[in-house]
Amino acid sequence: MSQLDLAIEARTTARYVSFVETGRASPSRDMVGRLAVALDVPLRERNGLLVAAGYAPRYADRPLDDDGLRQVNAALDLMLAQHEPFPAVVMDPAWTVLRANGGARRLFGGLLAPSPIPSPANVLELMLDPGPVRDAVLNWEPVAATLLARARREAIGGIVSPSVAARLPDTDVRAEPVLEVRFRFAGRAVAFFSLLTTVGAPVDVTSQELRIEAFFPADDETRSWWAA
Repeated sequence: MSQLDLAIEARTTARYVSFVETGRASPSRDMVGRLAVALDVPLRERNGLLVAAGYAPRYADRPLDDDGLRQVNAALDLMLAQHEPFPAVVMDPAWTVLRANGGARRLFGGLLAPSPIPSPANVLELMLDPGPVRDAVLNWEPVAATLLARARREAIGGIVSPSVAARLPDTDVRAEPVLEVRFRFAGRAVAFFSLLTTVGAPVDVTSQELRIEAFFPADDETRSWWAA
């Protein structure tokens, strides 16, 4: 984005943007916010910009169980419950599982057995690192390539945490519109694809970074057997 394009989006002048960029001018709190909006900066990084400019953070970053997030929590609980018996999890930016429904515990518990599900469990690590979950993925290579491509897109968008982004190799594999994951589970093959849900209009860091991943049966055999 050019200085002129940024200035237009932030409702200022290219000259002023140039002064801010070179340190000749210090932006006001309002201007920091306008520049962040124009650049589509995630809320966590907007707080960082405000602090760097000498202002207090604007967006709350609170634990998920905070009373201020009760509406979000109620929605998460409802979504997880409504998706039973199929797997669904709530994840943070590092792909760490914050909550899981019974279907997810059944899936990952069965894949990891006899070992317990790790606490905390990290979906990216379980799928990509050597271990029983990775060994159970029948189409691991395309799944791994798709996961890496997705993780890199999220890292570019500021969604994935820096600790995860630093470990991601470059990949030019393009994710398919829908890629099923086929697991060897309980002596048979089951196949799922997933949908991601995010909070529609977040006004705090925690809400913006939450992702709900719901797994759906990719074929009739999986649907009927899993729901039996």
